[in-house]
Amino acid sequence: MFESVLVANRGEIAVRVIRTLRRLGVRSVAVFSDADAGARHVREADTAVRIGPTAAAESYLSVERLLGAAARSGAQAVHPGYGFLAENAAFARACEEAGLVFIGPPPGAIELMGDKIRAKETVRAAGVPVVPGSSGSGLTGAELAAAAREIGMPVLLKPSAGGGGKGMRLVRSEEVLAEEIAAARREARGSFGDDTLLVERWIDRPRHIEIQLLADGHGNVVHLGERECSLQRRHQKIVEEAPSPLLDEATRAAMGEAAVQAARSCGYRGAGTVEFIVPGNDPSAYYFMEMNTRLQVEHPVTELVTGLDLVEWQLRAAAGEPLGFGQQDIRLTGHAVEARLCAETARAADGGRVDFLPSAGTVRLLREPAGEGVRVDSGLSPGTEVGTAYDPMLAKVIAHGPDRATALRRLRAALAGTDVLGVDTNAGFLRRLLAHPEVVSGEMDTGLVDRDAASLLRPSVPAEVYAAAALLRHAALAPGGSTGGSADAGCAPGGAGGPGAPGGAAGDAAGAPGAAAGGPEGSGGRPGWTDPFSVPSGWRLGGTPAWTPHPVGIPGHEPVTVHVRGPLHAAEIRMVEPAATPAATPAPAGTAPAAGPEGAGPDGAVRARLVPGSDGPAAPGTRLLLEYADVTHVFHHAPDGAGGHWLGRDGDAWHATAHDPVAAALRGGAGAGQAGALTAPMPGTVTVVKAAVGDAVTAGQSLLVVEAMKMEHVIAAPHDGTVTELDVTAGSTVAMDQVLAVVAPHEPAATAATADGGPAVPAAAITEEASDVPS
Repeated sequence: MFESVLVANRGEIAVRVIRTLRRLGVRSVAVFSDADAGARHVREADTAVRIGPTAAAESYLSVERLLGAAARSGAQAVHPGYGFLAENAAFARACEEAGLVFIGPPPGAIELMGDKIRAKETVRAAGVPVVPGSSGSGLTGAELAAAAREIGMPVLLKPSAGGGGKGMRLVRSEEVLAEEIAAARREARGSFGDDTLLVERWIDRPRHIEIQLLADGHGNVVHLGERECSLQRRHQKIVEEAPSPLLDEATRAAMGEAAVQAARSCGYRGAGTVEFIVPGNDPSAYYFMEMNTRLQVEHPVTELVTGLDLVEWQLRAAAGEPLGFGQQDIRLTGHAVEARLCAETARAADGGRVDFLPSAGTVRLLREPAGEGVRVDSGLSPGTEVGTAYDPMLAKVIAHGPDRATALRRLRAALAGTDVLGVDTNAGFLRRLLAHPEVVSGEMDTGLVDRDAASLLRPSVPAEVYAAAALLRHAALAPGGSTGGSADAGCAPGGAGGPGAPGGAAGDAAGAPGAAAGGPEGSGGRPGWTDPFSVPSGWRLGGTPAWTPHPVGIPGHEPVTVHVRGPLHAAEIRMVEPAATPAATPAPAGTAPAAGPEGAGPDGAVRARLVPGSDGPAAPGTRLLLEYADVTHVFHHAPDGAGGHWLGRDGDAWHATAHDPVAAALRGGAGAGQAGALTAPMPGTVTVVKAAVGDAVTAGQSLLVVEAMKMEHVIAAPHDGTVTELDVTAGSTVAMDQVLAVVAPHEPAATAATADGGPAVPAAAITEEASDVPS
């Protein structure tokens, strides 16, 4: 066994590998870019070496810098993890030439199986069935298009190099074939440095099933059963399980043997995976797709059902040890399911589609689940800065149980107990996906998420989220109040009746001057005393207490103004649509408030209070209990550092900010208020600009491409019109919701007269009237 191993990766997989190295007594060496200087994998390693700036090409993808780090640290071997250079034959060969052991297969096997075209030809010769598709490498765009037409639509475009779903494009129409080929080439070139593509027949409603392999350098190859990986979005897996609910023992054995033959055909060593596409209505008709010559993201589910540590056996095989078991010794016990926690925002788009867009931010509160059968592989820690330079996967939550139903139930509960506040994640989406009837029944396919994603989004923000955000802001208005203080801060003096008024609510202990545990010395000049006139009670001399308005904004939703009246321990709350509510006053007479829940008063007011806790429910990182309309809701929360709050519950999270319409308009730029303003759906980089100011464009025409985390998002014209603003160029870095361009709609031609013979309505008037209708 090695004495020291360098882990040439980052994030959760680096932490995962370091854990096994520690258990085996092997010294671990981490590497990091400037963006990861304070990352968890750096802190957990025995030694860490800086390898360059944030850009992956100058750090994690730099063979020279990785080898330099190995030499400086005295490492004997290199574990590549997955992604980056894990399937790069040149890197494996460079390690060997530098006297380092590459913990993976031989370079020749990586080259052969990394080229999907040659891999298909090789395994076909070994008797493994393959998907019908193009043959030969280096095909031009025209040749790919011709092959696609010969195969027949729909087809799947795939990069010959790499994996992970990047660069894959499902094409159902010949009309968009050329554009999709160009986009797939760009994404493949950006992800793998190689834009070679192949085209395959698309099998409708397929299952994605893969076989895990282990091979040593002594001719022994075994399979460890299969993993079902059919739950995918953008051709990228998000939930995996072992074993598959589709396969029977005979099919499992046949697919396992085919995978073993594929491994033998290339002289494989170490851990690897052979992936198959399987028709859901005929699992015996499986086809080879590709072989991944590395550890897979989803390896934990196999570890949990077999009891084997795959990283350990990678190390042992690389060190020259033989496998300590044969095929007859492999037993699958129970069931395991894994969910990939990603930094992404799911947004409803046109046509019922859902866009999964990379997100970024600072982890302000981290709560990872634990419990029987639950495992978390994570690269996160509080304060982690999540950017868009690397893959969006943050962690994996895995659950094991004696049967599939138990494993699913445990994983749903684990996701409900997961909070990564400060960054949008898909935890809530995954929890709802795992409760989908087709998932529960085991009858899913690779298109399920794309078909039903819209039904798995929360259509609106629950009223209690707005209520909690408003009460937290209300507490912060009190003298000495802050989101880190007690929920009762500043709500006792004054109450609803006025500063120390003997009548009404203020006449009791909650309303008497000085009843509160005192404010700061400056609030009234004396320690332990709070100026009652500085309390946000809404008190009016001889009148009804006023409502205090709190405009609350949550990304992706229209802002809502929440009106609060009374102390936090006995408040009234009323929510009013923002367009109907002036910023500084409650709803005027005749304006209907937003519909309140059951138990609301005639004016829509609801009783609400923050329930005090042992250390104050508003203290960052603690549970926040809210009684709203006679129901107690439990949140976890953290301040965002800018006056807003993150609230989390059951895997979902909301970033509640103080909405300022003037500031929002200024941030959005001049085009933000215009019809046809196109904004960045995610923080990232503009890679392609296809239009210029003055161009006439048609609805749906591609204008720009924004890339983040190696994912492309096409920005298209919302309607026929003219480009009037375009403030970005290729290479521009953009923030989420930044205005990129404005397309002014074409004005309809005015007719000579109306149908009843009256004068024609000017086109400008029609346009102006239409612009008043919310889109």
